[in-house]
Amino acid sequence: MARKKIFICDDDKGISEMLEMIFEFIDADTIVETNSLNAYERLRHYKPDVLIVDLWMPVISGDLLIQKIRKDRDLSNIFILCISASRDGRTIALDAGADMFLPKPFDMDDILSIVEDALKIESAN
Repeated sequence: MARKKIFICDDDKGISEMLEMIFEFIDADTIVETNSLNAYERLRHYKPDVLIVDLWMPVISGDLLIQKIRKDRDLSNIFILCISASRDGRTIALDAGADMFLPKPFDMDDILSIVEDALKIESAN
């Protein structure tokens, strides 16, 4: 069975690196992209099971990336967790098509639990 893939897209390298370390504890490959301009093509290449995406990034915002993914048949089944410190982030993320929203700062156990649950759901399909 192929290993599950988690794709992290956040322009904050500190958060991206921290998330990458957290996901070393589960049996999954982690791909990190800090430049939102590169994210879509890399998503098409890797076809991850889970995407964690920041809402506010330079050039291509998380909500625009989510909308583009949801329109792409090859990527439409990705579980998308949107993270942001924005006050109205939950509404923006869910309206764009995210499966879930987690406000920053978040608890490490919470994000790990969400991703583990998403990977179990994905493997059941």
